[in-house]
Amino acid sequence: MDPGRRFFLRGGVKPPPTPVSVPRPPWALPEAAFVQTCTRCDACVDACPQHILSRGDGGYPVVNFDSNGCNECERCVPVCVPNALVRLPGHTPWAWRADIGPQCLAAQRIECRVCGEMCDAGAIRFRPTLGGVAQPVVSPDACTGCGQCVAPCPTHAVQMKTPA
Repeated sequence: MDPGRRFFLRGGVKPPPTPVSVPRPPWALPEAAFVQTCTRCDACVDACPQHILSRGDGGYPVVNFDSNGCNECERCVPVCVPNALVRLPGHTPWAWRADIGPQCLAAQRIECRVCGEMCDAGAIRFRPTLGGVAQPVVSPDACTGCGQCVAPCPTHAVQMKTPA
């Protein structure tokens, strides 16, 4: 049964995101190769101390930053026997980067810097505005895609997206 039909039968009104829009575990192979290689054994899910990995649609592991971010401990990589997760030196865990939406408190002229405080990479800086509240700016080159900034955001304004 296709995922859209299965979602409809569960009471949903729109199909789930396509696999390309779903964040895979860190250091996952490109989507087509990942889906072909991953055996859906849940070893990476069980190994994750941050509990950000879970079984997604079709049984493939997905990342959810709603409660925590990735500390890049790499514990998921060695337990992946089929090598769907491969740590290459000098490569970031994924191509996802933080994106701050319009529901950000700073956009509403309310002082909030929690995302910047949580960003160990220093990828979120605050640009002062004349007579207003400093606005967050994400440096895509500095962002590691760890998602540490997602869960603490009080308005859920921070999301992880692939760079355009």
